[in-house]
Amino acid sequence: MRKIPLSKARIGKEEESSMVEALRSGWLTHGPKNKEFEEAFASYIGTKYAISMNSCASVLFAVIKAAGITGEVILPSFTFTASANAVVNAGAKPVFTDVDYDTCMLDPKSVEEAITPKTEAIMVVHFAGQAGPLKELKEIVDKHELLLIEDSAEAIGAEYNGKKTGSFGEGCFSFWPTKNMTTGEGGMLTTNNQKLAEQASLFVAHGIKKAVNPPHVGYRSAVLPGFNFRLSNMLAAIGVEQLKKLDAMNESRRIAAGWYNDRLSKILGITLPVEKPGRKHVYQMYTIKVAVDKRNTLVSALNNAGVEASVHFNPPVHLQDYYKKKYPAHLPITEKIAEEIVTLPMYPDITKEDISYVCDTIRANLA
Repeated sequence: MRKIPLSKARIGKEEESSMVEALRSGWLTHGPKNKEFEEAFASYIGTKYAISMNSCASVLFAVIKAAGITGEVILPSFTFTASANAVVNAGAKPVFTDVDYDTCMLDPKSVEEAITPKTEAIMVVHFAGQAGPLKELKEIVDKHELLLIEDSAEAIGAEYNGKKTGSFGEGCFSFWPTKNMTTGEGGMLTTNNQKLAEQASLFVAHGIKKAVNPPHVGYRSAVLPGFNFRLSNMLAAIGVEQLKKLDAMNESRRIAAGWYNDRLSKILGITLPVEKPGRKHVYQMYTIKVAVDKRNTLVSALNNAGVEASVHFNPPVHLQDYYKKKYPAHLPITEKIAEEIVTLPMYPDITKEDISYVCDTIRANLA
C-alpha cells in the first residue's frame, strides 16, 4: 500500500553542513547564525527587524507583552490553540469572531462589530498559506488605533498585493516541520517598530539588558521578568539554508496545488481552496471541504489507504474545554467549516502520482 505523509520537510546537504559548522564552532546556544538568519529573514519579509525565538507561540506572547496589551484581542477561533493561548498567558482577553467561509480567515465585518473601548489589538491568522484581508484590517486598526498582529505561522512567503505577510503589522512566524520552511522548532518576530523590537528582545533572554556602563565584570541585571525563548545557533543555521530555498519550495507547493485543483474539480461534492485576487497563496496546507455527514468517513478512508489526511481545526478554539467555559462565543461559520474541512498531504516534493492516488481515493469514497 502506498504511504503518503501529510507533510515532509525538504532537508538537504546544505542544512546538514551548516548545522555541523555551527556545532563545531562552539556556539551551541544563541550565536552568529542567529544574527545571520535574522538579517536575512528581515530582508526577505521587508521589515527593519527580525528576532529569532524558540517557537511561534513564544513570538506571539512576546509581541503582546512587549506592546503592553492587557485588554481585548480580537482573533479567529478557527486557528491552532497557540494563538489564543498567547493572548491569555500574556494577560489579555481573547475575543473570538467569525470567519469568511471561502478563505477560513477573519471576516472584517465581524471584526468591526466586535470592537469595544477595551479592544487593543487584532490578530489575523493567515490560514493554510494565504494572506488574510489585510487591506480591510489595516483600515480598521488605523481607524481605532489598534495593534495589528499577524499570525503568519502558515504563510511564510505569502503575499498581499506584492508585499509579504509579516510586514503589515507585527509578524509572527513558525518553523515547525510542517511549515513552508523549518528549523525543527523555532519562530521569528518581524516588525518595523524599534521600541517593540527592543522590548520583545528582552523576553528572549530572561529580561536581561546589556548594561552601557556596568559597575563590575559579569554584571547582569534583569529589567523585567523575562523567559528563555532563545533559538539555538544550530537551529538558526538550518534556517539560514532553508530560507535560501523557500521561494523554490513555495513554487513547488503551488504547482502541487494546481495538480490537486485539476483532479478534484472533476469530483462532485468538494469545495476547493480559493486564492483571492491580489494574493499569492503558498499552500502550507491544501484543504478541501466536504459535506458534514461524509467528512469523518472520508478522512478514515484516506488514512486506511495510507494517506495521512487530517483535519484543521476541529474543534475550533472557542469549543475547546478551557475556552468554551471562560470565553464563550457563537460562531456558526467557524463551526460549519470545522465540521467540513479536510487537510490533504502537501509538501514541496509530493509527486503528481501521489496526488493522483489521493484524488482517486477521494473519488472512490465520495460516490
